[in-house]
Amino acid sequence: MGVSGVKCRTFRPRRAVTPQRGVPAIQWSLDKVFMADTPELLPRSLWIGIILLLAFLTLACLLSVGELQHRRPPLRVLGQIADFTLTNENGAVTTLANLTNHVWVADIIFTRCAGPCPRITGQMKGIQDVFPETSDTRFVTLTTDPDYDSPKILKRYGERFNADFNRWMFLTGTKAQIADVAANSLKLGTTPIAPADQKNSVDLFIHTTIFVLVDKHARMRGIYQTGGPDVDWTNKTRPALLADIRRLEREP
Repeated sequence: MGVSGVKCRTFRPRRAVTPQRGVPAIQWSLDKVFMADTPELLPRSLWIGIILLLAFLTLACLLSVGELQHRRPPLRVLGQIADFTLTNENGAVTTLANLTNHVWVADIIFTRCAGPCPRITGQMKGIQDVFPETSDTRFVTLTTDPDYDSPKILKRYGERFNADFNRWMFLTGTKAQIADVAANSLKLGTTPIAPADQKNSVDLFIHTTIFVLVDKHARMRGIYQTGGPDVDWTNKTRPALLADIRRLEREP
């Protein structure tokens, strides 16, 4: 009984926690850390150690995932690009040597096209904008309509899409020259439409709407559909193309 009839509670010190018989010391230590009634009383240095350990394990996991990605099988070689001589939007002679040691993406359009060509060029512009101006990746657009698409017209067309002409070249030439590099090397098919079958004055060609990926050694390494009922450009094709460009950039 305390003073003035006030009851006083007897202080009983907490029983010291000792390892249980048969329980490994490491397991007992972890149980003590994570199951203690008053974890806030644990030493600060112990909490710092736990945080550092978790951070280390997280970093190790991320590095392992990155290593697995780098170990993916290389992209298959689909063909070799033959040398060519064409003319760019500035009227300058352009050959395969201008693309040596560059990863590049190619397509084919014609400037009077009222169908998929503006969409395709817009998609190429989107790929161009992902990479900085200092990137070594290049972009190549061929015309299926060389009789009309002069260098001046091609440059005007590129300007409509804010093409960076330091990295993106628009190429024309004779019909034979275009057919040789487009069909025989890049597999970019094009077929003139007979006048009787043309729906309007600019319904001139049927051509592929693909992007072709070429490595630093002029080898075709990928083909990517830009449109169609089963093509998810935004969520699947575009990310895949960007990832493959970066893979080829890392190759020697």
